[in-house]
Amino acid sequence: MWGGPSHLDTLDPKPDAGYDYCGPLSNPIETNVSGIRISELLPLLAKQADKYSILRSMTHGVNGHETASYMVQSGWRSGGRQVHPSVGSVVSLFKGYDAGYKGLIPPYIVVTQPQGRFSEAGFLGNRYKPFSTGGDPAKNPFVVEGVVARNITKQRQKERRKLLHNLNTLEHAMKGDPRLSAMGKCEKEAYDLILGDAGKVFELSQEKDSVRDRYGRSSFGQSCLLARRLVESEVPYVTINYRGWDTHKQNFQTMNRRLPDLDQGLSALLQDLSDRGLLGSTIVWWGGEFGRTPKIQWEAPWNGGRGHYGKVFSSMVAGGGFQGGHVVGSSNKTGEEVQSRPVYPVDLIRTMYDLLGIDTNATLPHPQGLTVPVTPIAEDNAPSGGRLKEIV
Repeated sequence: MWGGPSHLDTLDPKPDAGYDYCGPLSNPIETNVSGIRISELLPLLAKQADKYSILRSMTHGVNGHETASYMVQSGWRSGGRQVHPSVGSVVSLFKGYDAGYKGLIPPYIVVTQPQGRFSEAGFLGNRYKPFSTGGDPAKNPFVVEGVVARNITKQRQKERRKLLHNLNTLEHAMKGDPRLSAMGKCEKEAYDLILGDAGKVFELSQEKDSVRDRYGRSSFGQSCLLARRLVESEVPYVTINYRGWDTHKQNFQTMNRRLPDLDQGLSALLQDLSDRGLLGSTIVWWGGEFGRTPKIQWEAPWNGGRGHYGKVFSSMVAGGGFQGGHVVGSSNKTGEEVQSRPVYPVDLIRTMYDLLGIDTNATLPHPQGLTVPVTPIAEDNAPSGGRLKEIV
């Protein structure tokens, strides 16, 4: 959730804290798990609390978008000599290319744009960068960058390819050259994705209207549907970047738009994965780079806004070995401090790696031959509250 959603407005409501903290969202609703309440604007997710667990004591103390995003997505603090890879790139390494992944679709997909807050691949290099779809999955056609060209038919693509080969005199003059053979292999795989069956995973028009309606016809809802299709195609890692959560001004007007959209798309994804027998083998991880200030800034120019807040925030996890129906940790009565069981980003990341079968003590390939572990060790001054044993 690009920008950082408020924990008080989503998964950790504080109705007793008063209007200066909860604003108009003062009536949290019961979920289908006794004792767990969430925002009144998330009624569909409330019916599925048995599928997910809430982490209400996430913390790192970082209030800058770039540095917080880096820590949440890599587990490492910023400021060191290395730019460490994100979880997506690590999974792409261990569960993608190094695991014999043969799919034409790259093993790490971002829908639709990367945050650009840091280099997701870090020192692993370009091979492990995410493939960003671009486009808008709610539009028809969904113009996936490099795969779908607007107003160009497949027949025209074939004719262009034929013309390209006819003009390529170097290829004709140097038949059998290993460098040109390697280029030819890359070209073939690219065209297999553009013209073959692999690229059809991006054609959401193949889904029934009733399914697309259930996810919601918004960009986020259709991104969730695309994520399910990519999971079915055995793509190891998918990120949906949902913009618009940096609510310095008029926070509640934004929540009235964003939360119903989130509720419909995420609840449909959880239910769909469950119905298809995929939730048990698929981790769903929801959250932002931090939370928002619990105390609302009513004065101008903020007019009911919330600032950045890394001291305490909430995340959600489901599937892939995580138990549902639990709450880990707590914040205090105003949501300004961690009250019990602090959870640092590295704690969540280590737990996910365990569930994925990735050894957190393994080393990563480094271009300078340095010994760099998958996650920081005690000597790296990385605070930790321990793995999430309560929910696995």
